[in-house]
Amino acid sequence: MKKAGIIRCLQTEDMCSGTTDFVCARDGKGAFAETGPVEVVGFVTCGGCPGKRAVPRARMMIERGAEIVVLSSCMSKGNPIQYPCPHFQAIREAVEKALAGKAVLIDWTH
Repeated sequence: MKKAGIIRCLQTEDMCSGTTDFVCARDGKGAFAETGPVEVVGFVTCGGCPGKRAVPRARMMIERGAEIVVLSSCMSKGNPIQYPCPHFQAIREAVEKALAGKAVLIDWTH
């Protein structure tokens, strides 16, 4: 089973427990349909706008065994507040560059 670390939006953490992220990861559903079930080794926030802590947190999860780094749907799709992260593209590009082949990047969960 592959290991994944999930980065979520700080603005939604008080409204969302991440349950759907964990269920999709465990069951290999949603964004995890291609990877199959994964073990979540970390569940952290981006650190707040503009998300400049996302890169060091992605690196930390890789150091702790993550083979996949996931930017959750609260960032990319705006779930559950229907407001996608205005910094998502910059965060995605920075994380992708930092991973540089060390891990797979997925930019949604469910």
